[in-house]
Amino acid sequence: MTIDTGVLGFGSGERAVYAANPWASRGRMFPEEVSLTRSEFQRDRDRIVHTTAFRRLKHKTQVFISPDGDHYRTRLTHTIEVAQIARALARALKLDEDLAEGVALVHDFGHTPFGHTGEDALDEMLKPYGGFDHNAQSLRVVTKLERRYAEFDGLNLTWESLEGLVKHNGPLLTKTGEGTRGPVPQPILDYCQLHDLEIASYASLEAQVAAIADDIAYNTHDIDDGLRSGLLTFDMLEDVPFLAGLMADVRERYPHLEASRFAYEVTRRQITRMVEDVIGVSQDNLKKLKPESAGDIRAADYVISTFSADMAETDRCIKKLLFSRIYRHPDIMRIRAGATQIVQDLFRAYMDDPSLMRSHYWVNHISGLGEAARARHVGDYLAGMTDTYAIKAHGELFDQTPDLR
Repeated sequence: MTIDTGVLGFGSGERAVYAANPWASRGRMFPEEVSLTRSEFQRDRDRIVHTTAFRRLKHKTQVFISPDGDHYRTRLTHTIEVAQIARALARALKLDEDLAEGVALVHDFGHTPFGHTGEDALDEMLKPYGGFDHNAQSLRVVTKLERRYAEFDGLNLTWESLEGLVKHNGPLLTKTGEGTRGPVPQPILDYCQLHDLEIASYASLEAQVAAIADDIAYNTHDIDDGLRSGLLTFDMLEDVPFLAGLMADVRERYPHLEASRFAYEVTRRQITRMVEDVIGVSQDNLKKLKPESAGDIRAADYVISTFSADMAETDRCIKKLLFSRIYRHPDIMRIRAGATQIVQDLFRAYMDDPSLMRSHYWVNHISGLGEAARARHVGDYLAGMTDTYAIKAHGELFDQTPDLR
């Protein structure tokens, strides 16, 4: 993929005509005075970083449970890596870097303890009440559950940041009103009744680069963590031609490199190649579309910032490798089973006796709540837990807690 270096941003501060403009934001649900020192998207990013939800990501699983070691990625370090890549892509494409970074920083706020395992377990328990979706939960966190400001619940983020959070993976509805990935989660539909996020269109290009940055980050760091854990070997990476080529390049240049440095030299090249591929594809798509505004990006009927066909196939092969060698490894599956038990045990316990959720803000106001409303509050409480807190809470309520090491 060829990159047009003549139109790269490289921190010039110049925004393209199709970039989101913080000075022309669609605003916030609750109007606020304009800041004299920060743009609207800078304010959003800063609010996101100062949340309890952001701090909790430190002790939420990415792949390996935190007791496995301090050197593995957590949901927080993953988020920071996504934000770094998103900002680099935004700078190259002359987008608003603060909006891209903000969407990247907030995109995983709704994740449960124990990664996707916890999400699956909580979704199963909440199925009679509408299920659980981490993207919808992220929206609940920033519009309702964070309780910091005197005049409103949530963070009162701009329309553009909320749109990016909800639609960074693409439209949720077709033009005819059908769900693009199944039924749209009810919390998103409910919020859109009050503050329409136009879920049948694509999001800004800033949100799109945050989404593809997520793929680049976890494809790369899961390989790095997999090698550190011993579940992956360099021989296994040879099964992916793209990775085999990178390893050959490193061996040719550094024939006697120790394993840890060798792994890093491979993964840093992986990030560079993927980022350059996305920039090249984005530039080609922008030349075809010729957008004159951020609205033209939203009105397009295809994603602008994505992988080329060849890199998309590489992405598929890497994901297949990670699933077979790490995510479905017997040791990981054993841990997943224990994590599932913890989440489901806690859900049942809190449904039976909500007063056990001592730190939840509504625990003293539950009289008169129906079962569905109670279940949603239990889901909120569980989704906000860290791995360590969930394990501790289970140990306080049950005689035996699964060993997740």
